[in-house]
Amino acid sequence: MNIFRLTGDLSHLAAIIILLLKIWKTRSCAGISGKSQVLFALVFTTRYLDLLTSFISLYNTTMKVIYIGCAYATVYLIYIKFKATYDGNHDTFRVEFLVVPVGGLAFLVNHDFSPLEILWTFSIYLESVAILPQLFMISKTGEAETITTHYLFFLGLYRALYLINWIWRFYFEGFFDMIAIVAGVVQTILYCDFFYLYVTKVLKGKKLSLPA
Repeated sequence: MNIFRLTGDLSHLAAIIILLLKIWKTRSCAGISGKSQVLFALVFTTRYLDLLTSFISLYNTTMKVIYIGCAYATVYLIYIKFKATYDGNHDTFRVEFLVVPVGGLAFLVNHDFSPLEILWTFSIYLESVAILPQLFMISKTGEAETITTHYLFFLGLYRALYLINWIWRFYFEGFFDMIAIVAGVVQTILYCDFFYLYVTKVLKGKKLSLPA
């Protein structure tokens, strides 16, 4: 495993932990899109079904279990434990406009027309756009709490590092996965506006707001 994938995994894990701690410590999920978190839970569920069929390494298995567990814990906190603090009035993105096209694309463009492979492909495509309900929610409310922006930053950093990982693997291992790379590029582009605002505002102590 190269350093870019390891730091990418750690950035991903940091994002998830930051979000969980934010919700638990403040006893509130205000400003958090429950719809994005449901999509991420769906991403991990469909991607890591191979936990039931194959073993790669202890690290690989542990990270997969942590991602799945944390994703469902986050959904539980938002929709059950701290449901009274959930801002459903602003979390209005129509997720069917993401899930249905992504599902259709996974059937049409995949590496192998088998159930596990189609579900893995679906998870890759869905992850690239799963953050849209959260970004949409921030644009509707006009701003985001600093801790929420840290979560989004580490989530975007994870994807950017994974893109570098794909480039590294192509040059040094000859490995190339067009589906993962294209999806990663799309996801990174979605974060570009946010990265700019994070650097120019949040790191200078100002509140972040996204253009509507």
